Amino acid sequence: MELQRLDKIIASTGRFSRREVKLLARQGRILVNGDPVRDTAEKVDPETAEIVVDGEPLIYRRYTWVMLHKPAGVLSATEDGRGTTVLDLLPPELRRQGLFPVGRLDKDTEGLLLLTNDGALAHDLLSPRHHVDKVYYARTAGCLTEEDCRAFAAGMELEDGLRCLPAGLEILAAGEESEALVTLREGKFHQIKRMLAQRGKPVTYLKRLQMGNLTLDPELSPGEFRFLTEEELQSLEKI
Repeated sequence: MELQRLDKIIASTGRFSRREVKLLARQGRILVNGDPVRDTAEKVDPETAEIVVDGEPLIYRRYTWVMLHKPAGVLSATEDGRGTTVLDLLPPELRRQGLFPVGRLDKDTEGLLLLTNDGALAHDLLSPRHHVDKVYYARTAGCLTEEDCRAFAAGMELEDGLRCLPAGLEILAAGEESEALVTLREGKFHQIKRMLAQRGKPVTYLKRLQMGNLTLDPELSPGEFRFLTEEELQSLEKI
């Protein structure tokens, strides 16, 4: 990998500013391959150099990818004066890395949301050319039927003229309140709610479970997050 300035590498973690990195170096608190480094302009390979700050090994990521279990009531935005955003759920060192949500979930929708500072791959995942499937769990008021499934599979035209691509509707339970899995190949504004409302089965609860090959970690409670594994990141890159 291309050599990079030490202060840039350490600052990219979001834990320290470049000014703080220089102070740490002057105090002998930064080791590179076991040796103290005083000049933070020194260039090293961030993927092979062993960098230790205050006795703690530095974990370098060229790009940061975070899986968040978005709770209801939180906005899928980087900043918004109207309420809590998904970035407000992250610690300061991650908020300083320039992360942004990959796509969006409605304020009252829960589930899988990716955050990253990798603009190129995020753009590819959202591009209509790739049609990345997204799977949602939905509860509705009203009894879902096979006729609803056929309407989804055929592609729907909504009352406002929006044409929706064919989508999957798998009924899990049907009754006064129904449960289903919905698979979309696109992500129009309030699309699932609008499609089901047109069928006379308004959504009462919605949660995204899957995006492409990536599934929401069941160990994550609403509001919790973790970094993507290398295998998960490779699966996104294959898309």
